[in-house]
Amino acid sequence: MKLGIIGTGYVGLVTGTCFAESGNDVICMDNNPEIIESLKNGKCPIYEPLLEELLRKNIKEERLGFTMDLKEVVNSSEIIFLCLPTPQGDDGTADVSRVISAAREIALILQEGKIIVAKSTIPVGTGEKIRNIFSINSVHKINYVYNPEFLKEGNAVMDFMSPDRVVIGSSSNKAIDIIKDLYSAFMRTSNRIITMDEKSAEITKYAANAMLATRISFMNDIALLCEKTGANIDSVRTGIGTDNRIGEKFLFAGVGYGGSCFPKDIKALIKTGDDNGIDFKLLKAVEEINYRQKLMLLHKIKRHFGEKLSGKKFAIWGLSFKPKTDDVRESPAIAIAQKILEDGGSVNVSDPVANEKARPFFKRKSSKLKFFENYYDSLKDVDALIVVTEWNEFRKPDFDKMKSIMKTPVIFDGRNIYNPKLLKEKKFVYYGIGK
Repeated sequence: MKLGIIGTGYVGLVTGTCFAESGNDVICMDNNPEIIESLKNGKCPIYEPLLEELLRKNIKEERLGFTMDLKEVVNSSEIIFLCLPTPQGDDGTADVSRVISAAREIALILQEGKIIVAKSTIPVGTGEKIRNIFSINSVHKINYVYNPEFLKEGNAVMDFMSPDRVVIGSSSNKAIDIIKDLYSAFMRTSNRIITMDEKSAEITKYAANAMLATRISFMNDIALLCEKTGANIDSVRTGIGTDNRIGEKFLFAGVGYGGSCFPKDIKALIKTGDDNGIDFKLLKAVEEINYRQKLMLLHKIKRHFGEKLSGKKFAIWGLSFKPKTDDVRESPAIAIAQKILEDGGSVNVSDPVANEKARPFFKRKSSKLKFFENYYDSLKDVDALIVVTEWNEFRKPDFDKMKSIMKTPVIFDGRNIYNPKLLKEKKFVYYGIGK
């Protein structure tokens, strides 16, 4: 099939590249000349395992192209995917202006009927607005589909190529059949396609993220109870995760969730509830717990060193909100580092891929903030190490080497990746979550 992708951000680039890998002819459009030029040269603007490799392969085999010309995409494609950002507004509302604007531009230049597929995360009822835009601005009939993405950063390519499920929301049986066929390449072992009306599909996307965020905040509350009572959150997680009704995913206690999806999607769902007379008390609590959890390590640090951190130096390992991505949006590490700097402390930070992406997120330049490529180098003369992102390279470090570099052997483990018993034997002071 001939596919057009509007937007070459995280979702658009993964979608376009993976569809090209399954044999389709894909052209991706963006209005940023630097990004388009970089992509044409096979350089991926985001860090995502396997993505750049597949990007270069499909460019070379001429199945994947890039342009700034919207008309070229619209006129050469049978199916057009809207993969544009819907950032959080001041009141928590998802800002769908770019999606709406793109739909209007496409409607004005359509020369024949098309299938229009929205993949952006959009509030319930947005699909109806998109269809109305085409009915008002174009004489050509479109078939509209909402096809939400469920990609995990750090595993997005595999998630797309072997999805848990594909949700197709549409009132057009013709469009549903065509989109089913498009995804059939990824359904060779079992059929995991779910069809529904578009409004149900829109809510499904938000409900899925809200449920996962709720599990995380729930476990962080249980971790706090474990600390107060002397229990161990890892044992509790195993005890409940082996229950088939619950399952083991998203049950890890830590310093809270971040990234581009959970924080803004929870806020958007709360706002949608408010607009419809529903008080999402549970989701408001999920947000409150997550905010508290981001600063949980800071409270432990101050209990150990005292309220005033002036003159203290800390190393932070991990800046991305999770491993295998350079996404630092809503990252707990940045929140912790900023608070330490505000309290007069110094911070050495190190991340395998996210250093450059993190620099603009710090509120102001400070001589007390230093970035390190080598994570061992960040430990020189520090009073404590704070582990925030559970990158694999941080899991089995040389503790003897660390102890010889650090001023004092203290570790605050925000992801519970270390064995407290081993660290005690190594003469480290260790603080985890829920232990």
